Amino acid sequence: MKKLAVIGAGNMGRAIIGGVINSGLISAENIIVSDPFESCLECVMKDYAAKTTTDSKEAVKSADAVIFAVKPNVIGKILDDVKDVIDKEKIIISIAAATSIDAISEHIGSSNKIVRVMPNTPALVCEAMSALSPNENVTDEDLQYVLSIFNSFGKAEVVAESLMDSVVAVSGSSPAYVFMFIEAMADAAVLTGMPRAQAYKFAAQSVYGAAKMVLETGKHPAELKDMVCSPGGTTISAVETLESYGFRNAVIQGQLACAEKSIEMAKK
Repeated sequence: MKKLAVIGAGNMGRAIIGGVINSGLISAENIIVSDPFESCLECVMKDYAAKTTTDSKEAVKSADAVIFAVKPNVIGKILDDVKDVIDKEKIIISIAAATSIDAISEHIGSSNKIVRVMPNTPALVCEAMSALSPNENVTDEDLQYVLSIFNSFGKAEVVAESLMDSVVAVSGSSPAYVFMFIEAMADAAVLTGMPRAQAYKFAAQSVYGAAKMVLETGKHPAELKDMVCSPGGTTISAVETLESYGFRNAVIQGQLACAEKSIEMAKK
């Protein structure tokens, strides 16, 4: 069993740790977690009994695979600090947004195994959607191992790195749009008399159920929509009104703006 280091014990780092341990993929004794904040490490020790350290170099040195669960503004410095203990057999996994494989290679060298990953916040409830892009040094066996990590707390697929800006828009940032949609649905329910706590539950469960129908039936979303829209009924009236306010175009334009911002951030 490979030894895993997780650099960064924030929300996403802890979600990854919980996923691999709770799924039985990696045992706690084979995981070491590094973070500069003792309070974060205390949470890891309490919840998962994994090894912890404030020394990232110590964590990287002892691991076969390393996940850098850190923000893009600090990953460069951390990679510089630990590059001396990164050998060509270690699998380097980065979830730093807008940080390309080439940008990582500039710090640790182009001969290393690097996998760029874009997960999303539903990882916190084991329902993440993660995209993986490996470089040419990553073997099929390495890639399957990394996929198993991210599948342990959701779903994961391999994509070309050129699609990562699209991934940021359609899954990385999209939970925020969905939360806004749920909030708006609940507000409308409150406006028509429903208690707010109940409104959130009805709205959220409806979004969850609709998403599950798309994933499990294999039917086109338009076909599923048509199944709900009776002639002259309430649903088609709602759909017509949403379209009159540019519902779908607003979603498309929002995602395009998100992708463009991701491209812009990667250039800095």
